[in-house]
Amino acid sequence: MSAGQKLVIVESPTKAKTIRKFLGSEYRVEASMGHVRDLPAKAAEIPEEAKGFSWSRLAVNVDEGFEPIYVIPPGKKKIVAELRKAIKDADELYIATDEDREGEAIGWHLVQLLKPRIPVYRMVFHEITEKAIMAALGNPRELNTNLVNAQETRRVLDRLVGYTVSPLLWRKVAPKLSAGRVQSAAVRVLVMRERERMAFKSAVYWDLKATLEKSNTEFTAELKLLDGKRLASGKDFDENTGKLKDGLDVLLLEGDRATALAEGLKGATLRVDDLKKRDFTSKQPTPFTTSTLQQEANNRLGLSAKRTMQTAQRLYENGHITYMRTDSVNLAEDALAGIRQMVEERYGKEYLPAEARRYKTKSKGAQEAHEAIRPAGTEMPTATELKLSGEQAKLYELIWKRTVASQMVEAKKQSTSAIITAKTAAGEVAEFRASGTVVVFPGFLAAYEESFEGDAKAGGERKQPLPALEVGDDLPCKEMEALKHETKPPARYTEAKLVKELEAQGIGRPSTYATIIDTIQYRGYVMAKGKQLVPTFIAMAVTQLLEEALDDVVDLKFTAGMEASLDAIAEGADGKKFLKEFYEGKLLSRVEKAMDIDARTICTIIKWDGGEVRVGRYGAFLDMNPENDNNEPKRVSLPADVAPSEVDMTLIDRMVFLAERAKTPIGEDKESGLPVFVKSGPFGPYVQLGEASTEKDAPKPKRVSIPDSFDPGTLDFEKACKLLELPRQLGRHPETEKLIKAGIGRYGPYVVHERVYASLKPTDDILSIELERALELLKDKKPRRRASEPLKELGEHPDGGAVQVMEGPFGQYIKWEKINTSLPDGVTADDATLEEALIWIEARLEYLGAKKASKKKPAKKRPAAKKKPAAKKKPAAKKKPAAKKKPAAKKTPAKKAAAKKPAAKKKATAKKAPAKKAETERTES
Repeated sequence: MSAGQKLVIVESPTKAKTIRKFLGSEYRVEASMGHVRDLPAKAAEIPEEAKGFSWSRLAVNVDEGFEPIYVIPPGKKKIVAELRKAIKDADELYIATDEDREGEAIGWHLVQLLKPRIPVYRMVFHEITEKAIMAALGNPRELNTNLVNAQETRRVLDRLVGYTVSPLLWRKVAPKLSAGRVQSAAVRVLVMRERERMAFKSAVYWDLKATLEKSNTEFTAELKLLDGKRLASGKDFDENTGKLKDGLDVLLLEGDRATALAEGLKGATLRVDDLKKRDFTSKQPTPFTTSTLQQEANNRLGLSAKRTMQTAQRLYENGHITYMRTDSVNLAEDALAGIRQMVEERYGKEYLPAEARRYKTKSKGAQEAHEAIRPAGTEMPTATELKLSGEQAKLYELIWKRTVASQMVEAKKQSTSAIITAKTAAGEVAEFRASGTVVVFPGFLAAYEESFEGDAKAGGERKQPLPALEVGDDLPCKEMEALKHETKPPARYTEAKLVKELEAQGIGRPSTYATIIDTIQYRGYVMAKGKQLVPTFIAMAVTQLLEEALDDVVDLKFTAGMEASLDAIAEGADGKKFLKEFYEGKLLSRVEKAMDIDARTICTIIKWDGGEVRVGRYGAFLDMNPENDNNEPKRVSLPADVAPSEVDMTLIDRMVFLAERAKTPIGEDKESGLPVFVKSGPFGPYVQLGEASTEKDAPKPKRVSIPDSFDPGTLDFEKACKLLELPRQLGRHPETEKLIKAGIGRYGPYVVHERVYASLKPTDDILSIELERALELLKDKKPRRRASEPLKELGEHPDGGAVQVMEGPFGQYIKWEKINTSLPDGVTADDATLEEALIWIEARLEYLGAKKASKKKPAKKRPAAKKKPAAKKKPAAKKKPAAKKKPAAKKTPAKKAAAKKPAAKKKATAKKAPAKKAETERTES
């Protein structure tokens, strides 16, 4: 880098690569690879000068203004060194990190570490286009220390909560658990819904459905009234008793009567007695915010919140969309002009409102970027024109359609509601109702279809436009059915619904939702069943403990109030005062008092006469003798995939029966002479050949999972032996002459030909499937890639050897020689480049070197550790209050930050030690 050049620092190589295209040779754009400093992740990473204090484990000096102890992560030291080298030849420094609080904090940390003696500018932009970048360069601002303080306060707050509450969970529930300020509140939302499902009592009711015809068009109508009395429906039942709510004058139709009514009305002619039509409009949707994008991507594309944000980040960094972390629904004026022009050209003037639609953000304390998520620039190119593919193409298309629809006219619709009657054999008047909706003018629907996720009934009505009916029409009945209905418990949250609920409750920030949802699943508090998020028994126990010990701290309103406090800090409020009041006034005393709580009571989730479900060190189990009569404990482990609301007496009896059956072999294998058992484990039932030995090096007995189509309670010896014989040969492939086999694997029964696998369908029997059926299943299937085959060849390493992207059980990673390093969040094999991979490899090498060195240090320095008490009284430790002149430094312009701000935090930056891996996405405990 020659003298006189300007250094621009961003977070990621992809973002740097895109920005370089717009800047001249006088600019050098480098990436910090996310955070360059963080709190230590474990005790070994705490600097020596910060050890030996009561607060050392926290890495936050709670005695001196809650000063955090920041360290450079091992994988970032080389990057920081390169940035320090680059800044020596620069005459100006531009901090171009993301424009939200975390981006502001990353920029502030960069300034603290680099200690520039040149002017420092903060450039912000919400899209990576040439126009936006040049505008940002021409209008830089100062680092916003209020935003920095809000982000740093959040980080310290999450550390205080996590490190103070987690030890309580270890003592009362199970080891290795963790608590978090926001994650615990999110888990509680799911637990509260699961409790509703556990308390739910179902009810049964009946009605009739008539299939009618007019002008060769069939439609359906439902029985609503019988002799003027309304039929009971699902909304009329009490969820906790399963009985009709008090005070209702409704008719509960029983099965026998419903069947008799249906038989009597078959072949009857029904008459249209009344007809009502209503014209109405559907409003166009607002542009996407972070929250609504996550919801729609989950509903429409099936993407998790994490995957949505990873994909959106790649689109943003490549210059395709505006910044993806935002609470705003506002659109820039030049973008509005471009969208309106595109609408007129593509759809016509009739689809364009007279004036541009301007939306206002309703969320309080919106603290992210100041524009909605939309295609970058003003040209509005399609995904095809940008040559996007895969998830990026799907997500971009969703954003494109939503943005376009937001600037189109409303959709005009007409609903029709018909009352249709008939007389029963007993002379009763049966009143049926049919309704339908037609689109009169599509408006915005021409670009973006409405989403009715979770509203099956509404969706069904919209799919059934009624034929042209007139009052007095006689309608022949094609079919009359008596339908049985059963009330359903409240639906569990999907990711989309949880994001919506968290936003409605004010818990966390939209930019953190993806991390929250990912974290609670990774830590075992939540499991995914299809699209449902199901709290585990561990989550139930932890929530019970936190409600008992920290009732107001985990209260949803209190958590939302803390977010409001952080918003106030972003506006200039005192973050240190907030931390002190929370930590000393609420957290510490509550946790100390909670140590006296009875662990068994907290870990008891379900109780009934004669037993209970409890959480233990190894998961949930049935205790059929909780009083331990005659010192004969009777405990049965529950499968890991059983949800709390699924436990009933039928399941309990079955689990006890299977546990008893597992004790006795069902027969003896003729060939080996070993006993055959039917057992159940955390991952389901299985057949086992021989006894399991407790000796360390003893071979494990053969085990084969029992498919879902087999009942382990009635599985006989003959079938058990056939399962143990798997995999079995079905014959040879007619084209390759290679064997085709059938077996049971991790994902259930399968057939395989060489490396081509195909799962069996529910109707297939693993023990009787034949070659012809196997060939049918294997048709058009692609072979599995070998584990040793790379997903992508990136090129040659400067020191020799290929650099490759590989696929492993925990995701994609970079491989060079014997060095493996995971791809950063949001980066896929398609995105990775050799330039970036070399940086990641160097960071991994540095981390491994630091880790190896840290293991050797304790043995050498252990004798000197006894001098610690004297170190606590060093004068330097008592001079910390003098550093509280930071407020003056906070108001320093960005250009002077290099001179003044480092001094304000000099204590923290001087304390260097290895820290946890830097995060490239949002951090949230």
